[in-house]
Amino acid sequence: MRLEFALLRVEMKALEKPLVTVILTTYNQEKYIEETLTSVFYQTYPYIQLIVVDNASTDSTLSLIERFKASAPAFQIIRNNTNYGLCKAFNQGLNIANGKYMIDLSGDDIMMADRIEKQVEAFEKLPEEFAVVFSNAIYIDQKGSRLHNHYAVDGNEKALAPVPSGDVYKNILEKYFICTPTMMMRTAALNQMGGYDESLLFEDFDFWIRSSVLFKYFYLDDILTKKRIHPSSLSTKVYQKGSGILASYYAVCNKAYDLNRDQQEFDLLAARIRTFIRKCLYAQEFELAIRFRRLLNYIENPGWQTELIVFMCRLHLPLNFAYRFYIKNLKKVLTQEGFSF
Repeated sequence: MRLEFALLRVEMKALEKPLVTVILTTYNQEKYIEETLTSVFYQTYPYIQLIVVDNASTDSTLSLIERFKASAPAFQIIRNNTNYGLCKAFNQGLNIANGKYMIDLSGDDIMMADRIEKQVEAFEKLPEEFAVVFSNAIYIDQKGSRLHNHYAVDGNEKALAPVPSGDVYKNILEKYFICTPTMMMRTAALNQMGGYDESLLFEDFDFWIRSSVLFKYFYLDDILTKKRIHPSSLSTKVYQKGSGILASYYAVCNKAYDLNRDQQEFDLLAARIRTFIRKCLYAQEFELAIRFRRLLNYIENPGWQTELIVFMCRLHLPLNFAYRFYIKNLKKVLTQEGFSF
């Protein structure tokens, strides 16, 4: 009898599945929020804690969430009277999260039905030194029409080119390559890092820098998320004067400077800083360009090309309007020629 009971306990333990917390942050996403919520509840994986944080929406987003809650399984809603920004809103959810794993989901993105199941399966096979499982994604427009994949794929929807996995810190310093909403994160790692940095306007670059220097990442080669692209996306505002986005990048670059472990990492950071100096010129963030240049000088001689850009910043050349007009129209022409973004 004791042996049978012991075997039963072993079998029950084997059937236990980890809880996954989905923190869904919303702000004025009435057009998309119901589709996003539906994608959470139609997951093939049943062990989900959903926390919705409404960041003081001024449209009908919150009422749609509450109407959805009346007919759906229980989930928690945090109703903010003030828009605290993405990072603080996420941390509000993190403070009450119980899941072993975590997903940061925007109110206009969509998860494929088997996303959580596949990511949990991958995570459970990985050692604890892995803090993130990320995947491929489809970009969609405001109407939900398919634009392109994050990583180009073959006929079996597998990435054509190798995607960095494991120790990706150098890759993150070099360029943007992870589609943010595809990430599933280990909650213990997030808590160890203190969550997102609430002083920043965005979370991803800072999270990638601080986490990848401590933990490994795993690429799961499946298309598991639809990421929506629209004119109000934060990424479209980097060239807007006074947006604060480039200032957040400057803060993260300073963190990376302190975290770097070898000369190659400093070389990669220097190259990244040079791109931000150019963006400061186009965004007319002139004083910030000088601060970036000062940080670059701690790593290496800026060189004449960068010094020329900084000199142009000192002249306060009004390039912002012309550059944004150029980007907008170049993108329109390339789209007509068959290029996708």
